Amino acid sequence: MYELNDKIKNLVPYEPISGVYDIRLDANECPDNLPDDVRAELSRRLSEIAFNRYPDPLAERLVNSFAEYYGVKPELVTAGNGSDELIFLIESAFMEKGDKMLVASPDFSMYNFYSSICEVECGTFFKDENLDLDVDALIEKINSDNISLVIFSNPCNPTGRGITRAQAEKLVSSVNALVILDEAYMDFWTESLLDKVEDYSNLIIFRTASKLVGAAALRLGFAVANPVISRAIKAVKSPYNVNSISQAFGEVIFLQKEYLKNRQKTIVNNKEMLYNGLKEITAPQNDIVVYESVANFVFMKTGCSREIWEYLKSRSIVVRLMGEYLRITAGTEKEVGAVLDALRQFFAR
Repeated sequence: MYELNDKIKNLVPYEPISGVYDIRLDANECPDNLPDDVRAELSRRLSEIAFNRYPDPLAERLVNSFAEYYGVKPELVTAGNGSDELIFLIESAFMEKGDKMLVASPDFSMYNFYSSICEVECGTFFKDENLDLDVDALIEKINSDNISLVIFSNPCNPTGRGITRAQAEKLVSSVNALVILDEAYMDFWTESLLDKVEDYSNLIIFRTASKLVGAAALRLGFAVANPVISRAIKAVKSPYNVNSISQAFGEVIFLQKEYLKNRQKTIVNNKEMLYNGLKEITAPQNDIVVYESVANFVFMKTGCSREIWEYLKSRSIVVRLMGEYLRITAGTEKEVGAVLDALRQFFAR
C-alpha cells in the first residue's frame, strides 16, 4: 500500500477565510478594481489571444512593460506565475544538498514552507522586540553559520517594518550568500535596491502585481537580478510558466503609469489614515501596540486580538488574525472609516 512521505502526509491545503463579507481587509490586496477604460482594453486584448497556442516562454512583452515601468533592463527580469513560483523555483534550483538557508521571523511563512518541501535546511533569524531587523547581527549570523541563501520581505509582511536602502546594501555587500529581497510592498516605500541588481553577484529582488498594481487575479511575480542569475532562473523555470492571458493583461496594466502613480498616493494616504486612527483609538489601552508601517497595511499587537477579529467579522469586516496580532489592510477611504468606526464601538463597550 502506497503511503505519503513524512514531509507532506500531515499537510493541509491552504484555506483562506470563506464567506461573503462587505469589507475584505485580510489579504493586503489593492482595494480598487481596474477602471473601466483599462478593463475595456483588457477585453480587446483578450479577443486577440490565440488560445490554441502556448504562451511566450519568456513573456517578453509583459517583461518589457514591467521593465519600462520600473526603469530596469528587460534582460534582468524573469516573469513568474506569482512570486510563490519564483520562491519555490529558486530555493529548489539554487540550493544543493547540505546547503543552508535563513529566513527572518516574523515574516512571510511561505519562505520556510517551501524550504521544507525542497528538503533544504532552514534556520531562523528572530527580529528584535520592536519587530525590526538587526542588519549587523544578521550579517554575523549568515557568515558564521555558512548560510548559502537568505530571504526576507522588505517591507516586511506581516509587520510593515523595513530596512533602508543603505542597510540592504550593507547586507548584500557583506556576505557571500545569495540574498533575496522580496520587495512586494516596496511600491509603498522609497528604499528599493531595484536599480542596484547589476552591481552585485548575489542579489535577487522580487516584485509583484498583486498589491499596488491591483492584479492579484493574474498571479504575476517578477525576479530581477544580474544577467548571470537571470539566465539561470530562465533556464530552470518551466517553459510556459506564465499563461497568455496574464501576460497580455499584465502588459496593459503596467503601461498605466499615471494611474498607478495616483493609486499609490491614495493607498499610502489611506494607510496613514488607518494608522493614525488606530493609534488614537487604542491610546487608552496599555496592552496594545500599533506598529508604524511603510507598507499598505497596519500591524497591531493586542491581548484581545481574537475578540476584535470576531467583533469585526460580525460587522461583515474581515482582517487577518495572527495569534496575538492583527494585520489590517488599508482599503478605500470609506472602508478605512468603517473599520475605525467599528473599533471605536468595540472599545467603547
